[in-house]
Amino acid sequence: MSTETSDNKPLHGRICLVAGATRGAGRAIAVQLGTAGATVYVTGRTTREKVSEVGRTTETIEETAELVTAAGGEGIAVPTDHLEPEQVRVLVDRIDRERGRLDVLVNDIWGGEHLVVAGFDKKIWEVDLADGLRMLELGVKSHLITSAAATPLLVRNPGGLLVEVTDGTQEYNGTRYRENVYYDLAKNAPIRMAFGLARELEPAGCTAVALTPGWLRSEQMLDHFGVTEENWRDAAEKLPDFAVAESPVYVGRAVAALAADPDRARWNGRSLSSGQLAKEYGFTDADGSRPDAWGFIVAKETDENVSVDDYR
Repeated sequence: MSTETSDNKPLHGRICLVAGATRGAGRAIAVQLGTAGATVYVTGRTTREKVSEVGRTTETIEETAELVTAAGGEGIAVPTDHLEPEQVRVLVDRIDRERGRLDVLVNDIWGGEHLVVAGFDKKIWEVDLADGLRMLELGVKSHLITSAAATPLLVRNPGGLLVEVTDGTQEYNGTRYRENVYYDLAKNAPIRMAFGLARELEPAGCTAVALTPGWLRSEQMLDHFGVTEENWRDAAEKLPDFAVAESPVYVGRAVAALAADPDRARWNGRSLSSGQLAKEYGFTDADGSRPDAWGFIVAKETDENVSVDDYR
């Protein structure tokens, strides 16, 4: 058996689209799919020539594509604004023309952290309406546009996987309020979308799930705390709960494990977390740990003395 089709390349020949792969979870998901041998189309609004409203020049989709290729897959960067239906249709038509199939669709489109910060813990009448509606465009409308355009290609062959990336599990978000009403809606909607899409995809032999990382050490989060991936634990000295944070690699490995699982239909319609899937599939974070951030967050609500060490 060749190296390309052996167990270390279980996604060789698979065609993936990671929508929103500029940085953070999206970038890591794309790279881990590439590590497993997949061809990965990566999209986003920040390129080496143009910067999105997020305002970061330090990560681009071209760089993400290069990382995918360096990891052992094939990365293809396609600048796309997923709020523009025609741009998304052109993207899907290109994938169809070049590959003739789509095996994995990951909706990780967001880019609204700056809006969350501006509206954090504010009442609806205290949040700028334009900012609130923009959150819903970025976190909900963009996902709907992408799913509507890409699912006809996804369902052409049985076995397809659609992943809605969000913040929080159904169990957690369903009984707790997430900062402000707009953000709450933006992060609950993908969970419900995965539930509904699961029913629509199931007859074609495809699977849809919602997936959340835990406390993510994204590039933006590390910058916020003034640390790097190498010394991120320094931030826990000021905020002890940060010790349960996970690198984006963790959720990337979760998606790769799902995509490689021939029995993934058992998860259809479910709300999942990276920590939950790590226990199921046996993968770890980049440092060899196995954090369970959502388990820790829930446990601490009833026991202030719970130890982070018990959830890594």
